[in-house]
Amino acid sequence: MARWTGEWLPGAGDGTTAGGEGTQRWRGERLGLPQSGVGSVAGGGSRLLGLVIDLVLASLVTTLFVKPSLQDPAVMQTFNLWSVGAWAAITIIPVTFFGFTPGMAAVGIRVARLDGAQMVGVWRAVVRAALTFVIIPAAIRNIDGRSWLDRLTGTVVIRMR
Repeated sequence: MARWTGEWLPGAGDGTTAGGEGTQRWRGERLGLPQSGVGSVAGGGSRLLGLVIDLVLASLVTTLFVKPSLQDPAVMQTFNLWSVGAWAAITIIPVTFFGFTPGMAAVGIRVARLDGAQMVGVWRAVVRAALTFVIIPAAIRNIDGRSWLDRLTGTVVIRMR
């Protein structure tokens, strides 16, 4: 239990030593990431904007195949299901191979593995997408700016520019 709670409870793994000294000066410092610029931890606003762009793109792609009709609940249910599928494809495939979604690329952020490997990989991309879909694990972040899905998959979202 301490492993899970120790990253966000004050005084328990928050970047301080036993005496309270040596606090972490910026997000990602203990991961060896720079304070700002390329390679630094991406902020929550850019992550959220990237997600919104991906959701809009998924809806636009879905409109190519399913015509939305706000007055018909059955059509909208079909539209929404196809939109979720399009969002999953837009999220999982590019993150697996390139480390970013179209929305992440637009805002200049990407997913990086902490072990230094180039590709994020399929299982990490699938877990990240599934937990992002749930929202809460993606919203709760620790002192390093890493969400639950980042910690579970051994990744961090960093700035590309």
